Amino acid sequence: MTSGVTSVRPCDVLCVGDVVTDTAIDLIPSDSTTTLPDEDGDWLAMRLGAKLPFADLKIFDAVGNAANAAVACTRLGLRAGIATDVGKDDAGQRIIARLDEQGVDVGLVHVHPDQQTNHHFVLRYGAERTILVRHHEFDYRWSGPTALPRWVYFSSLSEHAGAYQHALAAWLDDHPEVRLAFSPGTLQIAGGVAPLRAIYRRSDVVIMNREEAVTVTGGDHADVPDLLRRLHDLGPTRVVVTDGPAGAYASDGDEHLRLPPYPDPAPPVERTGAGDAFASTLVAALARGETWRTALRWAPVNSMSVVQQVGGQSGLLTLVELKHLLSRADERYEPTPS
Repeated sequence: MTSGVTSVRPCDVLCVGDVVTDTAIDLIPSDSTTTLPDEDGDWLAMRLGAKLPFADLKIFDAVGNAANAAVACTRLGLRAGIATDVGKDDAGQRIIARLDEQGVDVGLVHVHPDQQTNHHFVLRYGAERTILVRHHEFDYRWSGPTALPRWVYFSSLSEHAGAYQHALAAWLDDHPEVRLAFSPGTLQIAGGVAPLRAIYRRSDVVIMNREEAVTVTGGDHADVPDLLRRLHDLGPTRVVVTDGPAGAYASDGDEHLRLPPYPDPAPPVERTGAGDAFASTLVAALARGETWRTALRWAPVNSMSVVQQVGGQSGLLTLVELKHLLSRADERYEPTPS
């Protein structure tokens, strides 16, 4: 059973996806911890049975892809809501209170009386992090808002939410005036294209990183134009492939663009939430009526700001702050044909 109040006030952006509490643990490099290089990315290695020192511990309520996106949109001056699921426990109540404090409409938060709220553990090792993840098996049930949002921003959900995703896709088909942005989460990427084919086909814009694009499309990591074409073949109108410090690539079907990163003022403190900041800021710009190229210029600025602080929301910018940083950008900070 779930309980929740259907939102009656229209949102500019309704964010849909799981929400979590993160406990971030700062590991101290020691004789018992190290990183091991690998062609697909470094491994974090810890000696079995060791007592590992840590420097700090922080708890972040109301995070995760959809929550980070909702907070980003509110800070950029939009009315944002969230459709998500929590347990009827202290963590669930803190999450609702935190989102409400940030100005996010919580009318579509479903509270499950016999479940615990999702809780992740983030092992921070320098600027990198490894996340221990568990998604509870909520009785996911989609109930659309009575007042239609202009955009839906759909992101990470549990592997147990297949019926929910199908119901969301059917609701979107019934409301073609609602625009859809899809930034798939790790479990959705791992689940393959087939369960989400209707979502890809319905999307106005799909955003994912380069490694995810390879997994989804089966394309060549070295051939970004082909990755963009393969993503278009799934149906979305516009696609964006982010590439970490190397920037991002985008296509509207007619033109392929490359966007450099907005320069970091200092080495990154932590990369948690950088992808969420990029994707949600791109969507927020479009929801505010900005052009495609302007939206592409906005997105890396918020991503840069987020990696300068710990946590996925601490560095999220207001509209005034973002425009100020854009005004200081080098003239070469522009999308260029790739």
